[in-house]
Amino acid sequence: MINYNDFEVWFVTGAQLLYGGDAVVQVDAHSTEMVKGLNELGNLPVKVVYKGTANSSAEISEIFRAANGDTKCVGVITWMHTFSPAKMWIHGLMDFKKPLLHLHTQYNEKIPWETMDMDFMNLNQSAHGDREFGFITARLRKPRKIVVGYWKDKETHKKISTWMRVSVAWADAQDMRIIRFGDNMNNVAVTDGDKVEAEIRLGYHVDNAPIAKLVPYVNAVKEEEIDALVAEYEKLYDFAADAAKGGANHAHVRAAAAQEIGLRRFLEEKGAKAFTSSFDELEGMDQLMGFASQRLMQEGYGFGAEGDWKTAALVRSMWVMGAGLEGGCSFLEDYTLNFDGENSSILQAHMLEINPSIAKKKPQLQVHFLGIGDAGTCARLVFQAHEGQGVACTIVDMGNRFRMIVNVVDVIETKDLPKLPVACALWIPQPNFEVGAGAWIQAGGTHHSSFSFALTKEHMEDFAEIADMEMLLIDKDTTMRNFKQDLRNNEVYYMLNRALR
Repeated sequence: MINYNDFEVWFVTGAQLLYGGDAVVQVDAHSTEMVKGLNELGNLPVKVVYKGTANSSAEISEIFRAANGDTKCVGVITWMHTFSPAKMWIHGLMDFKKPLLHLHTQYNEKIPWETMDMDFMNLNQSAHGDREFGFITARLRKPRKIVVGYWKDKETHKKISTWMRVSVAWADAQDMRIIRFGDNMNNVAVTDGDKVEAEIRLGYHVDNAPIAKLVPYVNAVKEEEIDALVAEYEKLYDFAADAAKGGANHAHVRAAAAQEIGLRRFLEEKGAKAFTSSFDELEGMDQLMGFASQRLMQEGYGFGAEGDWKTAALVRSMWVMGAGLEGGCSFLEDYTLNFDGENSSILQAHMLEINPSIAKKKPQLQVHFLGIGDAGTCARLVFQAHEGQGVACTIVDMGNRFRMIVNVVDVIETKDLPKLPVACALWIPQPNFEVGAGAWIQAGGTHHSSFSFALTKEHMEDFAEIADMEMLLIDKDTTMRNFKQDLRNNEVYYMLNRALR
């Protein structure tokens, strides 16, 4: 569902004509070599396209207008080779609507001590040219990522790569249609929010679809299509005896296959990238489409349970950011707590809908009765998540802003759950259970989260920066005292920011 080859990032070099045409020619040559090197070194997921030197306000405005209108361009990297007077950048930056990365680097790695003369000094002025550019982006309050480092270094590439992945996810979010099968459930507050503001700020467009609209798509699936998909299941998963062909519950597996095919077709027809379900609205369906949700999530669709459209959107965005990386991502829910001193942890699960991309071993396809709402007897993949570090994220509506909460967590080995046939993960939130869980609750975090092994806190920081959204980080350095003060400071900041608009 996503191909990074379909996108590009533009590279624009700041210069001026004060030093003459020959200097600009050298700047252009250096920039061309740098962009060629960035692409050929193979550490970046998105192609970098050089758009030349910008020597005047008119040139800069033209480049940024073109970037805004080019659907392949997901962001712009700027670098000041010489001293580029920042007043030239004002109009272009004010009009620019896409992610911006300011690269503070230099063509040459070392100072040429013995040969450096005034001509060299005039030409290679990134040390203060980038500060001039930095002032104007700060003065304009322009969200941007600043990467400092030599352009050939892998660590520099790593930071650029993170921003590129986030920029692709941001572009993907700008036309994200989320299908909501049923409304928000049972008067739950935290999973709901202002859909109009979400479309303005984040690009999410939420559409309601009664489950009755999906039923004809499921009923239209042909038996031979089900046969082919079940054969695929048999290659990918272990089957419980009663779920296998000839087993007492195999019909529920076939029904789940029909749901998967019908749901995929419905979403494709609607141009949707994410969806939510409701176990209280299943008229015309004989089971909750949990297995189909697991499969489509692994394919790249965002998912949120019980009408949670914000989590569905975030699952999609995090999948896009992590495309091609190892580890997997999933919708998860805090299920129950395990108090064990320093090893106290939280069991993450849900009734059915956990992405098998995070599985430790080959999942097993099982069928069980689900005694909640109208769910019925449901097929599902049962597994435990692999161990490792990841990030759990959520977006909540605070009334005057959206807030992203990010917790770095350590997924640990869990024990078997012979009487709870669900997919699950067990994690210890950083810095520990007491502070991690306490800070999440203090910030108003949801019981649902979007989780990824593939991403880091830097990805989420970049996403929040691009979205100009509040972000609260809970990691190994978090203390409750400082976290509460951050909350107080942020409240004042956003109240004043709104009042000054």
